[in-house]
Amino acid sequence: MAQQPAGGGHRPAPVHTDPAQVTMLAALSALADPVRLQLVRELAHSGDWTRTCGSFDVPVGKAALSHHFSVLRGAGLVEQRDEGPKRVNRLRRAEFDARFPGLLELLLRPDEV
Repeated sequence: MAQQPAGGGHRPAPVHTDPAQVTMLAALSALADPVRLQLVRELAHSGDWTRTCGSFDVPVGKAALSHHFSVLRGAGLVEQRDEGPKRVNRLRRAEFDARFPGLLELLLRPDEV
């Protein structure tokens, strides 16, 4: 019998990068895209694990959205886990702030929209 992926879902669990291993260039590159910046801003104003991938109102399809989340995970900004058929997200703010103090605070300021 085939073994189920971690979490019992139909897909493998996402791979997460430790923010301590992220370079400033990688962080800035991940945050330079307007869609990814919107995802981070929305997550910053949401509770941990309350937002599914499909709950974001962004102008991209599912495949592109998946890519954007992959980039954010690779930059240590987002953590994801599967809950049943849905993937939920949290912004790794404390960890990212420890690596790059003040960066998210600057990007999340209302005057930076």
